[in-house]
This record gives sequence, C-alpha cells and structure tokens, in this order.
Amino acid sequence: MSAQPRLAVFKFASCDGCQLSLLSLEDELLQLAARVDVVHFLEATSRIEPGPYDVALVEGSITTADDEQRIQQVRRDSKFLVTLGACATAGGIQALKNWSGSEAFVNAVYARPDYIRTLETSTAIADHVTVDFELRGCPINKYQLLEVLQSLLAGRRPRTPTHCVCVECKRRGTVCVTVAQGIACLGPVTQAGCGALCPTYDRGCYGCYGPSEQPNLVPLTDHLRAGGMRAAAIATALRSFNAYAPAFRQESDRLAAEIADREPAP
Repeated sequence: MSAQPRLAVFKFASCDGCQLSLLSLEDELLQLAARVDVVHFLEATSRIEPGPYDVALVEGSITTADDEQRIQQVRRDSKFLVTLGACATAGGIQALKNWSGSEAFVNAVYARPDYIRTLETSTAIADHVTVDFELRGCPINKYQLLEVLQSLLAGRRPRTPTHCVCVECKRRGTVCVTVAQGIACLGPVTQAGCGALCPTYDRGCYGCYGPSEQPNLVPLTDHLRAGGMRAAAIATALRSFNAYAPAFRQESDRLAAEIADREPAP
C-alpha cells in the first residue's frame, strides 16, 4: 500500500448500522483518518472519487439488478474488499423473502408496487464477487472493524474471534441461560463478537453474528426440542438476522420439511 491508502465505503441493501459502527469509533476514527485517504463514504462525507481503492468496505446485500452490476465495479476497483455485517455476509433480515418471493412484501409495503424493481432474492456479497474478509454481526463490532483496518495497513491478516458465544459467556462469568433457566439460546452455534450481550441480560442469543465455524446444529435442535420447544419455533429462531447463512438455512429448511411431512395432504 502507498503512504496514504485510499479507503472507500459502499452501501447496498441495509440499514446503515454497520457504517455507523465505523463512525462511532470516535477518537480511534480520528487516528485512522490521519493514516488513510477516505475518498468515498456517503454516510460521512460528500466526497466521491472513482477507484482504484486500496480498501473497500461494503455494507448491505444484493437485492436489485443495479446492485449486481455495481458490486462488480466495486470489486474491480478494489485491492481489498471487506464485507460488513449480516446483510453483506448472509443476505440480512431481508433474505426472509427468499422463501416466499418478493411480490407479497412489495404489495404490503409500497403504495405503488409497480415502481419497485427488486430481485426475488437477497444474497450475500460473496455470492457475486470474491471477498477478501468478512466481518459478521448486526451490527458489527466496531473494534473488530478497527482491527481489520489496522491489520490491512500493517500488511497482516486480521485476528477476529472464530469461537462461539458460549466462550464469551464463560469469560464473563455469565451463568448459562439454557442450563439455569431453560431459555432457548443460539449461543452454542453463533460466532462470538457481541460480548454475550443478550445472555448477560437473561435473554437467549438471537444469532446476530451468524454461524460459528462448524456449528453443530442438529444436536442443539434436539436439545431445544427435548426442552419443549417446537420445531416451528426453532426454525423461526434460525430465520432471523442471518437466516440465509448456509448452516442456519439448511437446518431451518430441514425443520420446515419435517413439519410439512407431518401435515395432512389437502
């Protein structure tokens, strides 16, 4: 990289929360800004410059034909492309339409559905272009983002956690909400990064950071069902922020198929 690397931040289908995580770095952001040339970041500045970029941060999923073309251009222009958050890495909450199609959603939300041009699916950035690094979360952990940027500036691979949320609970001394209270929790199969926020407040993990490495979902599903949770409720829990992440999607589809097999034919 040059002495003043060029940084660009791009938004696709998303809520802007992961971009705000970058802005909320505050003092660290000022130090970072002294080391990089921020040439495209519409959430923070009106400056817009074309590539090439040394680092591109991409938030959001692909939901339109224009998105498909634009992400290809971003990839061509960028030396390193980093995806930010559940939308960019797994399709986001909007990927719920992938099971039912977009027409019903569009008709329910928009006064003039005929103005809307959307794909039938919401997909991750990596489904369209090569991604150099992914940061999970809804939203991302701002300090993990800082680690990624500092690592790229230093020419080394970022070090972010790959263990599950249960490890964070152990480190904090948080009593397991499933064992102690029988609360359904996705912590055993969810990547760490949130600091076990929900279990700390006696809530089960919602899976905001997506599947951990090699998540063992079937035993977790069996455990939750043994505790009285219905298959439909487990499938619903998996179809949330990271619904279309492969591991969560496959298990929720398996449960949905099992439910369908039990229903009588019309």
